[in-house]
Amino acid sequence: MTVLGRAAPRFATVILDVDSTLAGIEGIDWLARRRGGDLGARIAALTDRAMNGEIPLDAVYGERLALVRPTAAELDALGAAYCEAVAPGAGAAVMALRGAGVRIVIVSGGLLQPILSLARLVGVPAEAVHAVRVDVNADGTYAGFDTASPLAREGGKLVVARALAPARPVLAVGDGITDAEMRPAVDAFALFTGFVRREVAARAADVELSSFDQLVSFVLPSPDSSAP
Repeated sequence: MTVLGRAAPRFATVILDVDSTLAGIEGIDWLARRRGGDLGARIAALTDRAMNGEIPLDAVYGERLALVRPTAAELDALGAAYCEAVAPGAGAAVMALRGAGVRIVIVSGGLLQPILSLARLVGVPAEAVHAVRVDVNADGTYAGFDTASPLAREGGKLVVARALAPARPVLAVGDGITDAEMRPAVDAFALFTGFVRREVAARAADVELSSFDQLVSFVLPSPDSSAP
């Protein structure tokens, strides 16, 4: 069977990360840089250590938000920044994959409200977006975050991936160790290197992809192509 000139999809579901995958920024780092001083560098260092598996995500998630305390307006601004930094070809890739019957799901440890803006841009429905909600007060000031979300903890993406009960086979795509942690719940993990390459995540990857065009070719191979 072929779909639009391609062989049938290799995967029925694709799970996408956001920061440094769907978009070329780390959301919490972007917010921290708006605070000035050395906070941006401090937050970026914590993020990098968590993504490289040097410290558990639990140890830094709440701390980073407590330091940054993003307002409603800043969450909106981050949504716009995500859209400006969207990975080349991401929207076309989502359209091609969904057109071939592939279910696209976003699973991110990032902040829900701005990620929804990016999801709309690339064509992923809101109900297929899983991220961490930020709470704000009536005046728009920071009030906290959804501490019950598994995505704010180490191993949380694995919990969410299992709970999705997606159509198999499943491909997870991301840049960090928190994405690689989904491997027991999916059929393959693709390391996305379009923005950064993390060696610790590479060791857990089944394949490396540097662009969304490569993702489409991997999931929707040409009828005469062989699997990489």
